[in-house]
Amino acid sequence: MKKIDFLKLAKKAVKIAEDKKAENVVLLDVQEKTPITNYFVIATANSMPQINAIINEIEKTFKYDYSVEVLRRDGGNAAVNWKVLDFGGIIIHVMSQDLRQLYNLEHIWESDEPKPKKRKVVKKVAAKKTATKKTVSKKAKK
Repeated sequence: MKKIDFLKLAKKAVKIAEDKKAENVVLLDVQEKTPITNYFVIATANSMPQINAIINEIEKTFKYDYSVEVLRRDGGNAAVNWKVLDFGGIIIHVMSQDLRQLYNLEHIWESDEPKPKKRKVVKKVAAKKTATKKTVSKKAKK
């Protein structure tokens, strides 16, 4: 089986998106931050037809020029202005400006903050309630 050069494909996806007039196209290397992929390509498009044109061209080029098939795609709903192609080693996001600002994916993945450590879960035990006796003074009994 032929090894796939995902960096080369990610750069090609950036070029295709830019050729289709996408804005603010970025390529993020996330290999050290997540096991799910090596690279993210994130691009902004101004309309659903532009999003579709970019996604369709990337998918077609990868399939016919590089023999790489998409593993998963998301965003098939026409009401959503965000489409995603997952090629395993690359995940490509093409979205509207509003959604890009809202989700701010670059900030999430470019952050140099250390990954949160897993916290040890300690089973909480409820404190036992002790019954208290009301003492009645001897004067009160008389």
